[in-house]
Amino acid sequence: MSLSQKIDKDYIEAYKAKSKVKIAVLRHLKTAIKNRMVDERSDSLSDDVVLDLIAKQVKQRKDSFEQYTKAGRDDLAQVEAEELAALETYLPQALSDEDLEKAIDKAIADLGASSIADMGKVMQAVLNAHKGQVDGKKASGLVKSKLS
Repeated sequence: MSLSQKIDKDYIEAYKAKSKVKIAVLRHLKTAIKNRMVDERSDSLSDDVVLDLIAKQVKQRKDSFEQYTKAGRDDLAQVEAEELAALETYLPQALSDEDLEKAIDKAIADLGASSIADMGKVMQAVLNAHKGQVDGKKASGLVKSKLS
């Protein structure tokens, strides 16, 4: 079963269970998938493309959560946290800090990166090799510290 099919199935189950948060999250996700299918003039999307869409939704929720927390809007931050938790169930398990560091070291060695100017190449290699498993901010900080 593809990731898109799983999302469709889970949406129906959430609708029957009247799970408002999950319904809202999956409705946004299904809309993003449908929009991408229209853009690409395709009948279906690969799991990698769907994972990218989910990762973007997760990033948006994290950013919103941070903004609401800073502004003291705990009620809205709580909603974002619940939506984030629902979305993260569709992502592969995140790399541990140790595994992330190993992946970055491997990318640096493979690319022969030696200065901060190579940061973009290293980040792209790490993110492509571990789709949906890497927190971009954490990886960026590690890459920057290793190349400085």
